[in-house]
Amino acid sequence: MDYATSSLLLKRPVTVKAIVTTRWKEEVQQQLQGQITQIDQQIQQLEMQGKRTLEEISKKSNQPPSPQIAKQMENIQGQVNQKKGELLNKKNQLLQQLQQVQLFELDQEVVQAQMESFFRLEKGDNLVKKLNVEVVIRDGVVEEIRGEL
Repeated sequence: MDYATSSLLLKRPVTVKAIVTTRWKEEVQQQLQGQITQIDQQIQQLEMQGKRTLEEISKKSNQPPSPQIAKQMENIQGQVNQKKGELLNKKNQLLQQLQQVQLFELDQEVVQAQMESFFRLEKGDNLVKKLNVEVVIRDGVVEEIRGEL
């Protein structure tokens, strides 16, 4: 094997940046709004299922419910509340993202995604430069590739 021409094939992160346009803002806002609506539906479903389960247990148990049944109902309510809390946290994060998107200025570059790509590294290459690669898009179309390929 000739070591002078040897090389490595490595994986690197690639940052995808979007240039903010009116169209981009509208699309991102629609996506976020759709996710918020979906979470609202999940919360409603969760509450209905929890209520239904508690009613079924209550119907099957003696009046007043035994300590074991009461504990079971308490556990179920706790699980419902925990899951609801998680969903509300997700919803709050999405609402914050929605607010951020509304504040972006047109033609501003924002990080949209992180991807990976392969690259060939050879003796004498600047590793730092080869690792710093960005793709800039405008409305889904590649406008610029920055960094050493």
